[in-house]
Amino acid sequence: MAKHYQPRMHSAEHILNQVMVRKFSCDRCFSAHINKKKSKCDYKFERGLTDAEAVEIEQGVNDIISSNLVVTEQMISLREADDRFNLTRLPEGVTEVRVVNIGDFDACPCIGEHVENTNEIGGFKMVSHSFEDGILRIRYKLGEPEV
Repeated sequence: MAKHYQPRMHSAEHILNQVMVRKFSCDRCFSAHINKKKSKCDYKFERGLTDAEAVEIEQGVNDIISSNLVVTEQMISLREADDRFNLTRLPEGVTEVRVVNIGDFDACPCIGEHVENTNEIGGFKMVSHSFEDGILRIRYKLGEPEV
């Protein structure tokens, strides 16, 4: 069965990951489930979020979305990718890596489909967050883009 990508949600996931990395110095999510209506990201974390932190994360993601950043892709050598990124999820035998850039805010190896500009994403809303057994789960949905 073919995987159905959701470019708006997938691009929002990249932004959420970078907001989390910058705010908490944590790793990107280790698991994500991207759906059209609602998505989730799981992070290895030491505690739950405060309500104030959840608001700050939501605002941080929305600030980047509203920045109208261009989303681009580039192919780089495996050696260059290995110097810049965690490649533990990369399949064996790959010689080049596709990197998706969201302006100068985020760069990440990725095979998924993305929007061309962050203004196509729509408003980010954190639906809920929970913490259990060292895993922080963030659930989110998107409003319709204004463009």
